[in-house]
Amino acid sequence: DGFEMQFGTNHLGHFALTNLLLPYVTDRVVTVASSAHRLGDQKIHFDDVNLTSHYSPTRAYAQSKLANLLFLLELQRRLTEAGSSVRATAAHPGWAATNLQSHHASALMRLGMAIGNRLMAQDDRAGALPTLFAATEDIPGASYAGPDGLGEWRGAPTLVSRSRAASDTVAARRLWVVSEEMTGVRFPLEAAVRG
Repeated sequence: DGFEMQFGTNHLGHFALTNLLLPYVTDRVVTVASSAHRLGDQKIHFDDVNLTSHYSPTRAYAQSKLANLLFLLELQRRLTEAGSSVRATAAHPGWAATNLQSHHASALMRLGMAIGNRLMAQDDRAGALPTLFAATEDIPGASYAGPDGLGEWRGAPTLVSRSRAASDTVAARRLWVVSEEMTGVRFPLEAAVRG
């Protein structure tokens, strides 16, 4: 589709699917984000969202996960403005030992991730708990859940903070417009917002 793979998969795909399903959602939308939204330069490169001029996998992943939290922020604003009772929440798993880390191109990184998974990560079931928390607990819209332990790597699910960049309402609105343009999918409650 011409999108940078991580931005397309982690953000644009979720953006489009959420907006297409939203007329049928009765309680909440949960976006799976990541503490990696704090990595790198912590901004959406609106002039080059595909990062063609300065690509790195880490920068791309961090940008896509920042986009998740900005999407959550703007989705909740629009839902509230439309008078919807649906809540938008997000969660991150912390460091969960899964096979996702085994696909890194660098053998050294794969080894480092394998060691980290054994020493610092929580198991995949514990990593799923913040998402379940965000989906089932009575928390306000725009809430962000993650593990309560050191560095939010592991622990019991709780509400956690987000970076300043992930709280930027101007960037969230701009990302929404760019996402609509890139996907061709619009907010389905727009008529209610404008009406």
